[in-house]
Amino acid sequence: MSMTPYASEAERWEAVRQRDSGADGAFYYSVRTTGVYCRPSCAARPALRKNVAFHDSLEAAAQAGFRPCLRCKPDQPPLAERHAQAVAQACRIIGEAGEAPDLDSLAAAVGMSRFHFHRVFKAHTGLTPKAYAAGQRARRVQDELAGEGTVTDAIYAAGFNSSGRFYAASAQVLGMAPKTFKAGGSGASIRFAIGECSLGAILVAATGKGICAILMGDDPDALARDLQDRFPNAELLGAETDFEQTVARVVGFVEAPAIGLDLPLDVRGTAFQQRVWQALREIPSGATVSYAELAARVGIPSGARAIAGACAANPVAVAIPCHRVVRNDGSISGYRWGVERKKALLERESAQ
Repeated sequence: MSMTPYASEAERWEAVRQRDSGADGAFYYSVRTTGVYCRPSCAARPALRKNVAFHDSLEAAAQAGFRPCLRCKPDQPPLAERHAQAVAQACRIIGEAGEAPDLDSLAAAVGMSRFHFHRVFKAHTGLTPKAYAAGQRARRVQDELAGEGTVTDAIYAAGFNSSGRFYAASAQVLGMAPKTFKAGGSGASIRFAIGECSLGAILVAATGKGICAILMGDDPDALARDLQDRFPNAELLGAETDFEQTVARVVGFVEAPAIGLDLPLDVRGTAFQQRVWQALREIPSGATVSYAELAARVGIPSGARAIAGACAANPVAVAIPCHRVVRNDGSISGYRWGVERKKALLERESAQ
């Protein structure tokens, strides 16, 4: 057998029969009775073998007198690439618009139907166009609040058409009152303490609502600076006796995962991040899932990269167990707090 994939006509015909997307670009096939040529993965009704010919390139198929199939569009970029381009274009439109464009306008701009565009956008980003636009506005208002203008100026500059609508959502958008955010967290109180565990230094911080950060590392000072960078003007309160008990519970969970960790959390992220973080909390101790499996669980089968990004943005180590996500082959990949810590956590959980 030839070492070159899809070199023989038998291999090519089998790829066509299986609609093998891996063969796309390796060759094209034409159908004598319809006069068109297609990608191997074309979803059109299968042709009879006697009517099919194979071509090494789309130019060769065209020179043989065949026209491109209107269904699989072999003379255009692959479907996944076209979808990615359409989503990127829609994201640019949303990013540049003052007010969030409606779904019909976005779909028309990228040449899709309303329903199809909505499905494709969510499959690629993990968010609906509306949720994505809300996230973009949240980032814009944060940027505007960091500037010289007033809170009201920032609200309207970010695309909110009324201050009332913004204030109703400000807790989710900012995590605190707009004036407090503009002051860099001034007036907000965050209790924190740094302890030691077998995996190194561990910082636990909490607002009045719950744990907002669990950070691990080798340098306690670096962990404290990380917290300060998040809220440069917040009131960071050193450990009190009752809070040291909270840190002890977190450390105990790191050392012995079987005891569980039932603490209120106060973590904020995009709608997509929240979905991923909730799915992570549903993974049992001692179990692992792949990025692809987790993507399927949250409804975006092609979103493994987006899942990895949400895991990396997780500010609460162990409580939201992003260490339980591994590569498709089961191997351990990157971890915000170090691959060796991830490996140690998984070993402890599997041994419980």
